[in-house]
Amino acid sequence: MRVVRVFTGEDVRYGLADATSITLISDEPFAAWETDDVISMVGARLMPPAMPTKIVCVGVNYTTHAREMSHDLPLEPLIFLKPPTSMNAPLGDIHLPEGAGRVDYEGELAVVMGRRAHHVSEDDALTYVLGYTCANDVTARELQARDGQWTRAKGFDGFCPLGPWVETDVDPSDLLLETYLNGNLVQSARTSDMIFSVPKLVSFISSVMTLLPGDIVLTGTPAGIGELHSGDTVEVRIEGIGGLVSRVV
Repeated sequence: MRVVRVFTGEDVRYGLADATSITLISDEPFAAWETDDVISMVGARLMPPAMPTKIVCVGVNYTTHAREMSHDLPLEPLIFLKPPTSMNAPLGDIHLPEGAGRVDYEGELAVVMGRRAHHVSEDDALTYVLGYTCANDVTARELQARDGQWTRAKGFDGFCPLGPWVETDVDPSDLLLETYLNGNLVQSARTSDMIFSVPKLVSFISSVMTLLPGDIVLTGTPAGIGELHSGDTVEVRIEGIGGLVSRVV
């Protein structure tokens, strides 16, 4: 099942998508709902597929990325937050902030929570997940180094493209993750290469903060990060999920 948020009329609605159409539903996918009108997928204006109270991110979760950034391997997940206002829609514009210096792409698997999770076990963690989507953890690299903590570098408006939908029927343990810059492959890894798995991350984060339905967990980026320039097109593709395209302006 693919869960989308779509702009229709003067409102944003949740729906269930297939290759050609979107069936609108009467409520959020985290609640009881009924099906409603059907609209065409062609020309549909997709929005970020969830409305989180928080976006919890994981840094340095691939060995190859740790090496390229000269980081030691973490002994436990390194977590930080992006604000919900950093979300960006599929086919949205990533605006390069004036004076921010170098801005990088970071293709990632995103976890969308489906149930309230508080101190959940690793064995039970996936039962609290609604599904998965593609993410780009856009980062102002020079500000990250200058500040020493990552809030400003990661938190600009539009610095978290998400989408195109939440795929509920996929196993996150061994998916091919690729990032393309202007059609050229720049990142390629499998989620099995993660230092900390999705169940481990959900369990660990839920022991620190309660995760609510719709909250997002970004699971880290592999090696191959690089700079974005105005006019670029960047796409994050994940096996079994789809592709998330953004333009840079």
